[in-house]
Amino acid sequence: MSFEGFKKIDPADIGTIGFDPFTKIGKEWFLLTAGNKDGFNTMTASWGFGGVMWGKPCFITVVRPQRHTKTFLDKEEYFTVSIFEQEYKKALSYCGSHSGKDVDKVKETGLTPITDEKTAAFGEASLIFVCRKAYVQSLNSESFIDKELDAQNYSAGDYHAGYVGIIEEIYMK
Repeated sequence: MSFEGFKKIDPADIGTIGFDPFTKIGKEWFLLTAGNKDGFNTMTASWGFGGVMWGKPCFITVVRPQRHTKTFLDKEEYFTVSIFEQEYKKALSYCGSHSGKDVDKVKETGLTPITDEKTAAFGEASLIFVCRKAYVQSLNSESFIDKELDAQNYSAGDYHAGYVGIIEEIYMK
């Protein structure tokens, strides 16, 4: 994938780009996108992990079963994580509170999709991880040791599916 206006970073150099997951994921959020030029969906997320798994740079995110993006994640080999500057918080808030089944998020937010045969992301992002899906597993009640976390987050029984993606490409503005 080639994104105009972005510099391609070798995933092996991820430690040199100043990516702070506690801020960029937990406080500033990101757009999780799956699909390609033939169709995609995106959603705002604030739960995720960046690190090393199986000796490779990986990104792990979780998605509830009722999210429209999950349909695309399950079907596609790739997904992207698009990180934005604070000025896009309103657009990310919209993408997190409206379903792609019901609205055209691109039209409503003014964000610019960039797509190819593999995947989709957004031109306004400051950082994009292109991830190849490597592992998927749903959380479940039996695996919770801290039962309070289970009760607080899954009273409806809608356990997140966890997606581990190997970061194959990184693009930075």
